[in-house]
Amino acid sequence: MKETTLKQIAETLGISITTVSKALKNYSDVSPKTKQAVLDLAHSLQYTPNSFAVNLRTKESKTIGLIIPEVVHHFFSSVINGIIAEAEQHGYLVIILQSNESLELEKKQVALLLNKRVDGIIISLSNESNHDAHLKEILQREIPFVQFDKISKLIPSSKVLINDQKAAFEAVEHLILKGCKKIAHIRGPVNPQNAIDRFIGYKKALEQYNIPFDSRLVYTCKNVTFEEGKMFAKEMVSQHPDVDGVFVITDLVAVGVLAYFNEVQIQVPQQIKVIGFSNWFMSQVITPKLSTVDQPSYEMGVTAFNLLLQEIQSKKDSQSFEPQVIELNTKIIERESTL
Repeated sequence: MKETTLKQIAETLGISITTVSKALKNYSDVSPKTKQAVLDLAHSLQYTPNSFAVNLRTKESKTIGLIIPEVVHHFFSSVINGIIAEAEQHGYLVIILQSNESLELEKKQVALLLNKRVDGIIISLSNESNHDAHLKEILQREIPFVQFDKISKLIPSSKVLINDQKAAFEAVEHLILKGCKKIAHIRGPVNPQNAIDRFIGYKKALEQYNIPFDSRLVYTCKNVTFEEGKMFAKEMVSQHPDVDGVFVITDLVAVGVLAYFNEVQIQVPQQIKVIGFSNWFMSQVITPKLSTVDQPSYEMGVTAFNLLLQEIQSKKDSQSFEPQVIELNTKIIERESTL
């Protein structure tokens, strides 16, 4: 079945294409009788506007691009839900791309979105992202742009984030106030800013409470996985059996740590206390339940979209837009692993 056009509707009713177009848009200079006739025929012929033509005329695609490191991670899936829910309310479609923590793939995906002429881009950078030419191109093309979670401080775009240093400090402080004196840290890869900031927060807490920093107690993830959590927990027990607290970069890795401790019958929290980061749903179902830093992921998605929408609207209205940095609050969720 061929697509119905404005011309077909106009010819059937014996009126001009302009009148049909105005009737569909509810212009006041078209009579109610003509409007109703056009709407009835359009409905019966299953007419839908040509979105490509509309985009050319309005210079809007009503689509935005979202690039994230991984979809399966609870944090990012929750961010996606927040962005999509808010985008739908404002009539936007979201193109979701996954970089798989690859800089090269991230660069290709930015190029794809630019070629698709999306109205704006939201991105959380890959762990490999230490090169920002592709991000600068977004700015050079004057495409509205928001970074969230894993960001580049060198790119002057809007950002939605948490204070990772403060959140990590509070997580380690929680362990210290629970009596821990030798605290290990399983950190993220060396590139991402959030991993760097959480490591700095860990060191600052130790310093604040006069606990010597020992680099041998820091274990660096390459892929931030459950398996790495188990592997580093095994190394930790073997190399430093007197460790009594562990601060872990994210809950997925922390669940791996707890799984190993359960296997070798190390009592948590009696022998060693563990705190994670992000408040993943699995942190509530593992035994013992995992204490963690609650990261407002859904709120981060909603905020990122609304910030992007502000910039899109400013561009449409030919108004200047000053990039904004919005910092969301975190909190410690205390569960069985640190009681």
